[in-house]
Amino acid sequence: MSNGALPDYVSMAKPNPSGNRAPWYKNTAPTYAGIMLWFVFWQDVPGGAGALGGVLSHGLGTALLGLILAALLCHFLYYLVPAMLGMKTGLPLYIVGTSTYGATGGFIMPGFVMGLLQFGWLGVNSCFSAAFLVKPFYPDLGLLEVISTPPHIIVAIIWAAAAAFMGLKGIQYVAKVATYLPLIPLGILVILFFCTVGGVGSFEPAQVGVTADAEGALTTMGVIAVLLTYIIGFFATAGAAGTDFGMNSRDAKDVSMGGLVGITGATIFAGGLALLIVAGAFGSGKATDAAVLNPTQLMGVLIGEKTGAVFMWLLALAAFPPACFSSFIAANSFKTTLPKVNPFITVGIGTAVSILLAVTGWAADVMSVFGVIGASFGPVCGAMMVDYILAGKKWAGPRASFNPAGWISWVVGFIVGMMPLVNLPLVGKVNIPAAPLMAFIVGAVLYFALAKAGLESPVLEMTAAPAEAAPQEAPSKKKGR
Repeated sequence: MSNGALPDYVSMAKPNPSGNRAPWYKNTAPTYAGIMLWFVFWQDVPGGAGALGGVLSHGLGTALLGLILAALLCHFLYYLVPAMLGMKTGLPLYIVGTSTYGATGGFIMPGFVMGLLQFGWLGVNSCFSAAFLVKPFYPDLGLLEVISTPPHIIVAIIWAAAAAFMGLKGIQYVAKVATYLPLIPLGILVILFFCTVGGVGSFEPAQVGVTADAEGALTTMGVIAVLLTYIIGFFATAGAAGTDFGMNSRDAKDVSMGGLVGITGATIFAGGLALLIVAGAFGSGKATDAAVLNPTQLMGVLIGEKTGAVFMWLLALAAFPPACFSSFIAANSFKTTLPKVNPFITVGIGTAVSILLAVTGWAADVMSVFGVIGASFGPVCGAMMVDYILAGKKWAGPRASFNPAGWISWVVGFIVGMMPLVNLPLVGKVNIPAAPLMAFIVGAVLYFALAKAGLESPVLEMTAAPAEAAPQEAPSKKKGR
């Protein structure tokens, strides 16, 4: 320990200097765009929660409205404050989070929990990537039906193990090609769009099985709520990780532009094209099975089975770097929080869990997976936002021990976010619309109330001055930036 009760991992943290920063279009925007272009995200946007007609049950306009709203919320509520904290301090999430959860509590939340959830992402990645690689050999089976077949199990195990190893030992090699691989899903989306754009104007909800008296279809607000749940749940951890992106940003403009382009813009682009592709496929009559609202599962009828198979393999290839980065983030988290444990052990155990999720098909239930992630990090982002505002739009500094305001707000917010996913005694599952957003709101409101009630731990002094690590205004052109 040093500085009284301040742990060494906090007192020894060094801000990322200004000289190491880069413009938004060189780091934040392309990295986030690569996340939102991941096929696991956009392929299930039209299908939503699996209800009749998916999110297209009330037409294309309602679905696009919900998509745009979700994309804006991801930027302004989940990313912006963590990224500003990273930019202003030059410090990573697991240090900045000690203000909200305490110097001792921050060891667990958000740092350790962020590492744990990465193995959920690795499971999802391995499950779907393996399915895409083996699906062409099972032309008579649906995508979900090939999951847990012997070839899928073998490929998923190899995929997860290889990604974990590369994340530990070879991430520098993956990073060299990761910048360009998102061009693959981008190109495939554009090709599929041009194959279907002629039918977009003719699309009607009746073409996906929705009639005036249809049972099981979503309401208008239900469509928006499903999109908020799906997109925010998918993005929640990436929003909190905005701190690590922000510490590489030069100023507030870089933070803002990186998010608006890489998050809001890329989400609307990828999700919007997915919606237009499905609507156009049904509007043109090329697609007729209302149970299939997934652009990747429509590729066979749109571009031919052989070309569709090649596209599936290409999408799987483009998904390998994100799998490696998940392992890399988890390894860094465990190295920080469990420094005496060999990372091969911690990452190995986590990878085994990822493999279990992948081969059993549990990871294929993306609405549940995203729901858990949204419940876990919605309250984190909400509490961090309020903590930032109460501190005068700056980092308050590490707080002593476990900060009660942060932990109580997280526990209650997490419970609210999980209610739609858990069968509670006597009442069963509680339907909370847009549960990840509600978890954020509960975390923010509770933190504010508890802070005003005096339930924040005292701030501990740091010898360093991280607030001076980055310029607060956009640099002048005279400095050559």
